Amino acid sequence: MDTTSDLKTFARSLGADLIGVADLDPLRKGLPLFPENLIESYCYGLSIGVRLKDEVIEDIEDGPTPEYAQHYRDVNAALDTISAQVVQWVKEKGFRVKAIPAAETVNEISLLGSISHKAVARMAGLGWQGKSLLLINPEYGPRVRLVTVLTDMPLTPDRPIENRCGKCLECVKACPASAIKNTSTDSFYESREAALDLEKCNQKLIEFKNLPDIGTRICGVCIRVCPYGKKKIT
Repeated sequence: MDTTSDLKTFARSLGADLIGVADLDPLRKGLPLFPENLIESYCYGLSIGVRLKDEVIEDIEDGPTPEYAQHYRDVNAALDTISAQVVQWVKEKGFRVKAIPAAETVNEISLLGSISHKAVARMAGLGWQGKSLLLINPEYGPRVRLVTVLTDMPLTPDRPIENRCGKCLECVKACPASAIKNTSTDSFYESREAALDLEKCNQKLIEFKNLPDIGTRICGVCIRVCPYGKKKIT
């Protein structure tokens, strides 16, 4: 029995559009973790993704729409439901497992969760880290939301893929906060500040949060303009 294949098939049957397995060892040093021993008992991180609807993303212009805000919440809820069922599946096989909620924030100032879903997704081969710091999937671009499940179940890890942003400046030019610095990386950024002016970004997100019918710190502009996911790139 191929446990990894069975687990991926199960996740897809629940509605996951993307599923990959990350080796957690490379993430044990340097990645912010809350608590610091979060992944001490786990070997692998399952990265599960659900695609955002194109019709919702395409309506974003200079900031988030109420439809995007609601879709954002709905997809997060769907991811948490999927991860809960994956947790139960793994538990029934007798292994340790823990889900990290899709929209979890443990530090409101720095907007950090217990672990970076994007870092796990990159290690799981679901995409690369774009100039916007978002995960860029080859097929869906940044039009995905992610959830993470940690486990000690023996699995076959996937491999990271190469960065394909190149000289593209679409997210840099479109950012309403002028927060994206246009720095490149072959694999990942040593710090978020290397790629993004976090203060500018956060101030704009707070501004958007206070708009009618938004209620959460989201933007979506860099998601809409990214060529990946917007059209097929070969």
